[in-house]
Amino acid sequence: MAAILPARSQRRASALAPAEEPRMRFLLGTHETSWLAKVDVPLFVSHRRLRERARLPVAVCDWALDSGGFTELNLYGGWRTSVSEYVEAVQRYSEEIGRLLWAAPMDWVCEPSTLAETGLSVREHQQRTVANYLELRLHGPFIPVLQGWTPQDYLGCIELYQSAGVSLTDMPVVGVGSICHRQNTVEVARIMQMIQRAGIRTHGFGVKKTGVAHYGGLLTSADSMAWSYSARYSPPLPGCTHKHCSNCLRYALDWRNQLLAVAR
Repeated sequence: MAAILPARSQRRASALAPAEEPRMRFLLGTHETSWLAKVDVPLFVSHRRLRERARLPVAVCDWALDSGGFTELNLYGGWRTSVSEYVEAVQRYSEEIGRLLWAAPMDWVCEPSTLAETGLSVREHQQRTVANYLELRLHGPFIPVLQGWTPQDYLGCIELYQSAGVSLTDMPVVGVGSICHRQNTVEVARIMQMIQRAGIRTHGFGVKKTGVAHYGGLLTSADSMAWSYSARYSPPLPGCTHKHCSNCLRYALDWRNQLLAVAR
């Protein structure tokens, strides 16, 4: 489907479009929810942004939903959003926006900074992540997510799903969390290799260019909005009149194509 953009913007987007897509599907992360109605590349949008809108955009692209768990857990030390509130929101997004591929569950991130906020162990975060998926899966297109920190942690999370009767190898995609801030490390590459050897198709949350370079070939899909952070501390693109390009669609599409080039 063609992008609904002014003619000049369409020409720019077309000029930036890669000639060949890599095997890994990349979802461009964005805080600009209006882009759902403007661009024809897959997007990754947070519930924390969409829930603020009284009127939702109608999507012209495929997209997936981030639950916003990292932010919520680090702000409050736990989930303040209830399961019923989240389910109702996801059903609304699916009906009114359309083209929703899947939604992340209300998972529990296992990064050290988040554990310090919740006061809970990695194992407790994993158990709560699995329990939440078991509750949500009956109410929408929710995917299971693996959480942990060490390779052994992720193996233990796989076993938790197995014990609950969830066959991860039958899933179109399974999220892998708590890798965003250490994605270019050898340990994360080992984690991804281990999960792939288990026959699980993965989505990497927050995988930037460095992560793609290390293990992009092991992923079914990935997302990132690192382009916005990068743009905030860089000069605007030639021809852009804003102070920086942290909200700029042109910059985001250019950054996406650079990442896809790495993936190829």
